[in-house]
Order: sequence, then C-alpha cells, then structure tokens
Amino acid sequence: MKIITVKNVEFGKGKPKICIPIMGKDLEGLKNEIQSLEGLTYDIIEWRMDHFKDILKKEEVQKAIQLVGTMLSDTVLLATFRTSKEGGEMAISNEDYVALNKQMIDSKQIDFVDVECFTGDDEVKEIVEYAHAHGVYVVMSNHDFDKTPDYEEIISRLKLMQEKEADIPKIALMPQSKSDVLTLLKATLDMNEKYADRPIITMSMGADGVISRLAGEVFGSCLTFGAARAASAPGQINVTDLNSVLDILHNSI
Repeated sequence: MKIITVKNVEFGKGKPKICIPIMGKDLEGLKNEIQSLEGLTYDIIEWRMDHFKDILKKEEVQKAIQLVGTMLSDTVLLATFRTSKEGGEMAISNEDYVALNKQMIDSKQIDFVDVECFTGDDEVKEIVEYAHAHGVYVVMSNHDFDKTPDYEEIISRLKLMQEKEADIPKIALMPQSKSDVLTLLKATLDMNEKYADRPIITMSMGADGVISRLAGEVFGSCLTFGAARAASAPGQINVTDLNSVLDILHNSI
C-alpha cells in the first residue's frame, strides 16, 4: 500500500485523517470560516469552491485561493468543485470545470484537487495529467445521493479510479437501508485488502451511514469529513466528537 505524505500528514497510515470543508460564499465568509477553525484538531481543509458565488470570475477566484492558501499555508489543502449532478451547489460546463481546476493547480496553493470520475474521460485525463505534472495529488470522486449500488459496482468504480491514475479514489453513497451500509463497508474492506495499491476514501451518508465515517481505520478508509460549522454532506458530525471517537477506536485496535 502506497502512503501519501503531504506536509507531514500520512494518508493511508494510522487513524483516518480528518478533513473540514469550508464553504464561504465570498472572501469575507471564507476568512471568517478559517478564523473559526482556531483550536480545532484536523489534518486537511477542503475548499468547496461550488459555494463561492463568484466562482466563474477568474480574478475573484484568484483572490479567494490566495486568501485561503495564505491563511492555511501550513495546512494540507484540497480544492473541490462539487457539481450539481453529484450533490454540489451549481452546474458547470466541462470546459469551465477543467479551466477552474487548472487555475487551482496553477495557483501553487493546493496539495490535492478533487476530480469527479464521470465528468468525461478526456476531461478527467487532462486534469489528472496536469495536476501530476505540477506536483498536485488527485482525489478522484464519485457521489450518489440517491442510492447505494451493489457490491460489485462499488468495487468496479474504485478500481476504475485507480486505472484513471487517481492518487486517492473516493466514493460516497446514500444508503436506503442498514444493509446498504454493510455493503459499503464490505466493499471498502475488500478493496483495501485485495485490489488497492493506494489509499482510498469511502463513506455511507446520512444517519445510517455515520458508522462508516468513524470506522475507517477498521475497514480501510483513509480520510473522514467533520463539520466545524455547517455540514457539507448528510451525516457529517462535529469535528471534536469525531476526534474523540477516532482516538478511542485507534487505541483499541
């Protein structure tokens, strides 16, 4: 298993790393959110760009990433534009999606960029190659806010992300039953033990899926998301409570 180390944070080793999303709609909102992180324990920050109201204005985006990068200069930073088709705030053309992610990479402020696996083969390939050429890691993602596919399909999607050169494949699914959560956890365990040669991130969303956000060290998910203020997805729990549970499980294994 390859371990990815960024700013002394080891992804794929030890406790799942904690990621806090920031979702400011403007520069002042981003600044306030970052300031509110003081005193919290976390490993990585995700800037959810789709919440930023001027995200299609290149100059405003540049101001935002410089602000975020400067205020979080010692923190691992993931830039994510979550499209509306995968649960995000807005739709965007593939052309703008590629351009925005390239702008993030060119900013030299980010460590990871999120690339949605099913954006389009050519677009995904272009962003991945550009990121790797500029020393930026790729979290390749797939989200289903309606259902959980069967075990074979979950494995298939994660393996596809490996084939597309993701540094960390990620899948987040909505359970319709507690059995769906077990399906996700079983697929995570088997992917991690049988097929993955790199860290993976998996989660089952909603109330039933909370256990999947806590038990990553047991089943093989390297990262989990915690909320400092508002949650960015159903089932996220407060980052302080998340730290406590992860510590308990880590010390019991």
